[in-house]
Amino acid sequence: MSSANATSTSDIVIPQDVPRDRAWYWLELGWKDLWRHPTLSLGYGLVFVLVGGAITYGLWQAGLSSTIPIAIGGFALVGPMMAVGLYEMSRRMQFDLPVRLNNIIFVKAASPIHLLYIGFVLLFAFLVWSRIAIMLYALFVSSTYLPLNDFSQFLLGTPQGLAMMVIGTVIGGGIALTIFAMTALSVPLLLDRNMDAMEAVVRSVQVVMKNPKPLLCWAWIIAMLIAVGTITAFIGLVVVFPLLGHATWHAYDDLLGAQKRD
Repeated sequence: MSSANATSTSDIVIPQDVPRDRAWYWLELGWKDLWRHPTLSLGYGLVFVLVGGAITYGLWQAGLSSTIPIAIGGFALVGPMMAVGLYEMSRRMQFDLPVRLNNIIFVKAASPIHLLYIGFVLLFAFLVWSRIAIMLYALFVSSTYLPLNDFSQFLLGTPQGLAMMVIGTVIGGGIALTIFAMTALSVPLLLDRNMDAMEAVVRSVQVVMKNPKPLLCWAWIIAMLIAVGTITAFIGLVVVFPLLGHATWHAYDDLLGAQKRD
């Protein structure tokens, strides 16, 4: 339901019914975009992985390897902002505009200040998640930070570890779903249209509430692909991250309709 001539937020129509398997269609379109400009897309993914790898290495060297899962969860939370360049690539491809490196490094968002506000919200969510995770660690682990191998054994092999994992998963899942509802479409919406951050978040939540099955399926696909990318020593994220970025743009376009800009 794209609209190349849209000029205001008043013409945004929230669909009442999207097929529950629609997420696979978005993923298919994202896959096609990935290979239209593979050097730029995979290069984007590589930069993302290198930054994540540097942070992981730093935590390991500092003796904080048990906090690596916290960092991975944080990366997933702020992912929508880190994928802005990928959204811009897909937008340009959709409207047959030139796609160059400077377009994705220096993205010209329609609502740059309000996009920055969303970035601060995601950063705050990351800080909240980190604080909660560290508090849970302090409550359940009597010693200082364990090496990652010992922490894994504690997590999976002791009652305290299993309890911490269950509680952490419930709390983390709640935070992740809340952030997903708020940012599933608001970030590409602010990239594409001139509107304020609050309205973009409300639109995003409205779409999720009116189409819970396809969008929960989309959230599940995102989580599974990130998990696969992570357990491959982050190498898989070189493909997974740009794939999800491109697909997210098509989810936005399908649900709210993108507009053409120069």
